[in-house]
Amino acid sequence: MVELNHYLILSALLFGLGLIGFVVRRNSLIMFMSIELMLNAANLTFVACARHHVGAEGSVLALLVIAVAAAEVAVGLAILLALFRLKKTVNADEARELRA
Repeated sequence: MVELNHYLILSALLFGLGLIGFVVRRNSLIMFMSIELMLNAANLTFVACARHHVGAEGSVLALLVIAVAAAEVAVGLAILLALFRLKKTVNADEARELRA
């Protein structure tokens, strides 16, 4: 039987892995993937708590987070494409100076 604590520990590990990936790496694609990993960890927490408390609120919040993540991916990839066309790299250090 998997308890709520197991889900919360897994979610904390996923969130920590995403946070470390975001802070350590300078590649913008890896940074976006790390943000997605953190959002998925939050989704896991919401769904696990909703299952434990037998309510639909956590599932509704998870759907909201999925919608925000989809919007973030659309906008983020558009910015990355523009950055790559301008600088020919996706390194985050190159994005500090966006002048041509």
